[in-house]
Amino acid sequence: MSNNNLAGPARLVVLVAVVAVGIGGYFLFLRTPPPAESSPAPLPPAPQMPEFDAKPPDVKFVDATEAAGIDFVHTNGSVGMKLLPETMGSGCAVFDFDNDGDQDIALGNSRTWRDDRDAGSKAAPAVVLYQNDGSGKFTDVTRSVGLDVRLFGMGVAAGDYDNDGFADLFITAIQQDGNRLLHNDGGKRFTDVTAGDLATSKGWGTGAAFFDANNDGKLDLFICNYVQWTPEIDQAQEFSIAGVGRAFGPPLSFQGSFCQLFLGDGNGKFMDMSAESGVQKTNPNTGAPMGKSLGVVACDIDRDGWMDVLVANDTVQNFFFYNKGGGKFEEIGAEAGIAFDASGIARGAMGIDVAEYRDDGKVGIAIGNFANEMTAFYVNHDSSRLFFSDKAIAEGIGPPSQLLLKFGLFFFDYDLDGRLDVFTANGHLEEEINKVQASQTYAQPPQLFWNCGPDGRVVFIEVKAAAAGTDLSAPLVGRGAAYGDIDGDGDLDVLITANGGRPRLLRNEGGNRNHWLRVKLQGDGRTTNRDAVGAAVELRYGGVAQRQELMGGRSYLSQPEPVLTFGLGERTQVDELVVIWPNGTKKSLHNVRADQTLQIKQDGPAE
Repeated sequence: MSNNNLAGPARLVVLVAVVAVGIGGYFLFLRTPPPAESSPAPLPPAPQMPEFDAKPPDVKFVDATEAAGIDFVHTNGSVGMKLLPETMGSGCAVFDFDNDGDQDIALGNSRTWRDDRDAGSKAAPAVVLYQNDGSGKFTDVTRSVGLDVRLFGMGVAAGDYDNDGFADLFITAIQQDGNRLLHNDGGKRFTDVTAGDLATSKGWGTGAAFFDANNDGKLDLFICNYVQWTPEIDQAQEFSIAGVGRAFGPPLSFQGSFCQLFLGDGNGKFMDMSAESGVQKTNPNTGAPMGKSLGVVACDIDRDGWMDVLVANDTVQNFFFYNKGGGKFEEIGAEAGIAFDASGIARGAMGIDVAEYRDDGKVGIAIGNFANEMTAFYVNHDSSRLFFSDKAIAEGIGPPSQLLLKFGLFFFDYDLDGRLDVFTANGHLEEEINKVQASQTYAQPPQLFWNCGPDGRVVFIEVKAAAAGTDLSAPLVGRGAAYGDIDGDGDLDVLITANGGRPRLLRNEGGNRNHWLRVKLQGDGRTTNRDAVGAAVELRYGGVAQRQELMGGRSYLSQPEPVLTFGLGERTQVDELVVIWPNGTKKSLHNVRADQTLQIKQDGPAE
């Protein structure tokens, strides 16, 4: 594992050592130099979990992909050259593009390395849109709505940037193709409106998040960029590993990139304010861009009314861009305790999410890391909402997650018991990894962690196939992941993208045996963005308090549905529901019945 805080000469020594033993092996094993001998070093023993007697609920996840009409197959461009973008996969978004009240699905896609113009109409589009009929049956409407753009696509973000009532799309891509902003024309068609600073600013775009950085009621756009990459640079370095041949190069072999912040004017124009806003983090020793950014989440960590941005970085420190007001940010990742692991070492971070996962108001920041690195689970201290420690082992999520390579990751309440659980999509980078490391496979099972309550020893327990079903644990080369209620039954279903393969739609069967409340918010479009990103909802009933925030981004290259779902367990009514809008105003409702989707407008009554 590389630490970019090393001085230049020290870092050169490390790089020479890595090359000497085979930099491809470095990437495939632990991202630390493997020994010179041909057999891999034994893995360190996983930390032991304390004994805990709790049984996850019997809630099954059933593979509904084919039955739902989803026949998409991801194109990763692989033709044997083993170029770094081929390993990254793509994301997905669950959102209602046509405003008919049900959740549709957008799946990111890439392309082949040859000029796709030669392939004509058969070339794969950069994003595939499936329209939901309300029952969880989908129709591919990509070409009929004008989304047959062709890019080596990566991330998918949805947001109503012009407050016209319809969610638009933003697609990130490698720098040779450029990102795209696609305007939703009344739920009927999408138009490519990429222009100005968005068109001229280039980078290998990965995660993206729509959010209001300066509280002007208009959505802005945060874009993660990975590394500075070209096919020529990649192929010239001749990454290889014994027994496999050419291997995928590690990110430390490529220069880092800056994150970007574009402020929106509400009319479709975005101005690049990256340098002025403070989101361009440099290496203090070299002055070069530090970030190798993948996952992003925009949220208000300290409840001061300004949305902060957290970024998962691959092999360099994670970022915490603290919003000081007016769209000005200060990077405080190291001071906040989320930049490194407990030993001060950066990890291979992919996906990220944030939630108040207990009823005591504590915030958890979960980050999916590389193989043989535990999922990070940073929890803030009672004395400060801005100071965190990694409690992955203590909270139970660390040891079971250590072996797998984690990408998509999110909090959600799958059994609707009122406590937020954790899901991760997993999969390796190298198809033949098992030849050189017996403990690893290319396709890997997803993981579900049940939140069993605020016990002093363990909060999360891994859910096995006996409780969740064999479809959930079936291996795939997982990348992006999102959730949403795709069939309108109140519980949350899961969507996973697979690198070079078919996605998996997992229908939740049994979660709605508990009661629930779904809340769809709508800002006034003036003081608050119409999507109400940044608003929070608090529920109180029977001495229990729950709080969720409508955030931007989340997971890995993906975005879950923009509806807040609260599990209520056996409760059939909420005593009080309070909406805190981004402008600080509040709306309260009392004695709200369970098992309904409540639509709340900032400037009108609840529906």
